[in-house]
Amino acid sequence: MIAPPLRSLVRDAIDRAWARAVASGALPEPPADASRPAVAVERPADPSHGDFASNLAMRLARPYRMAPLAIASALAAELAREAADSPEATPIAEAEVAAPGFLNLRLADHTLEAAIAGALAEPDAWGQVAAIRARSVNVEFVSANPTGPLHIGNARGAFVGDLLCRVLEAGGQRVTREYYFNDSGGQIRNLGASVAALRRGEPVPDDGYKGEYVADLVGELPERVWAEATASGADTDGIVGHWAAGRVREGIERSLAALSVRFDVWTSEASLHDEGWVDRAVERLRERGHVYEQDGAIWFRSTDFGDDKDRVIIRSNGEPTYFAADIGYVTEKFGRGFDHLIYVWGADHHGTVARVRNAAQAMGYDPEAVQMLLYSWVRFVRDGVEVSMSKRAGDFITLDELLSEIGVDSARWFFASRSVNTGIDFDIELAKKQSNENPVYYVQYAHARIASIVRKAAEAGLAPASDVIGWLADAPEAALARAVARFPEVIEDAVAAEETHGITAYAIELATTFHGFYRDARVVDPQAPERSAARLALAGATRITLAKALGLLGISAPESM
Repeated sequence: MIAPPLRSLVRDAIDRAWARAVASGALPEPPADASRPAVAVERPADPSHGDFASNLAMRLARPYRMAPLAIASALAAELAREAADSPEATPIAEAEVAAPGFLNLRLADHTLEAAIAGALAEPDAWGQVAAIRARSVNVEFVSANPTGPLHIGNARGAFVGDLLCRVLEAGGQRVTREYYFNDSGGQIRNLGASVAALRRGEPVPDDGYKGEYVADLVGELPERVWAEATASGADTDGIVGHWAAGRVREGIERSLAALSVRFDVWTSEASLHDEGWVDRAVERLRERGHVYEQDGAIWFRSTDFGDDKDRVIIRSNGEPTYFAADIGYVTEKFGRGFDHLIYVWGADHHGTVARVRNAAQAMGYDPEAVQMLLYSWVRFVRDGVEVSMSKRAGDFITLDELLSEIGVDSARWFFASRSVNTGIDFDIELAKKQSNENPVYYVQYAHARIASIVRKAAEAGLAPASDVIGWLADAPEAALARAVARFPEVIEDAVAAEETHGITAYAIELATTFHGFYRDARVVDPQAPERSAARLALAGATRITLAKALGLLGISAPESM
């Protein structure tokens, strides 16, 4: 069973108090022409002000023509009445009024006790939230051209896309992970020319690809492919390039698998042309009057949708542009029945966003259903010096090399802990450290420490209780219980924002709170078995929560370190 976040319970309690205050005459009925404001609650910056705060009274001041303090006092009185008459029916123990009209609210112990009991009783369901948007979503990410191994410059797109998919699924959405690759065109021919040149013993062309991986491809090139490519009249660069791109793609798939990133669908640009999706897209635009011919080329009237100039779809020589493939891809995706499309792109694709959304609108699709998530670039630093990367020049660190050096968990954490549109200085040496300086190590250590405590307790003949009822009066227990109980809200916020840095921040906070709890409260105490059992239960709920937070990020939760 999905337990509602405590924030939702508090919101409902305020809503009930509002209705009772109106029914009793303490507050008037809202004017008929006034919109009913939503009941908003938030966590106060200063915990001494309570667990939650609401500004509802200030939002009602204008339509009610009353002082916010008077409205807040009426609401607080009803909240206090419910707490006195039906204490188990309300999550709120105390409601205080603060100028200029805030309601400061403190949770009842039974509310926290129920949250801990729920985590212990149904750990698999703990943290799950009700579907915020019930929709079918296609998320296309990474999509690096198969002209060389994935390098650490591609890494952020892989992490952002995978983490986004995990968060969307946590919010009840149906997600399809997709990789789009360019298996034709000039870059593939350049790759083929590079391999062919080395195969002949010649230098790589100036615009070709260099690096050890090209020499490796030469060593793997089958004789039958080379014979086909060098036959009379054969397109050597095209044949060798197509083969080499296939081999590179196999390596990309292995690298992503090592990263625990999977894809449901692999779509090639060539298939969009071969299967007629580009032609269908052009025809949709033509039927709606949004294309025209000029100088032998076919143009999209992008300026009708706010663009600074119209865009060529088909060149005068009959060759389609990349933009033609883009609009064909939109048509193909919606043709598969998706409600929403998300493209995870680097910041350098900013100029493409408007034209693709404009084309989607021109073809009759909802432009709001076409979302581009642009992630900022990463500066990889080692010993204070930036690591340079160039796939074509062969001067780069592969993703496999990065993972072998720092590990998947550290890599995932560092990318998950930053907002998508925030630049990152990725300190490779820090990510390698096995100490509390490394935040993922710090959080994982808290999980492993709890596992060790449970083992130690078992050796002493102690076992966790099934709940913590009656044991939250002391400060260490209360602080940890409050931190654990906040987890569903963190997930709900992450789903709404489509971001994960709130989860990593929460995991650090929870780990810190647990370390403080363990410092101040003796958990394994044979002289006080009942208290020890309750503290072990609270530690167990913390362990479950840490594991769930790490799991959502694709990070392991070790039992020992």
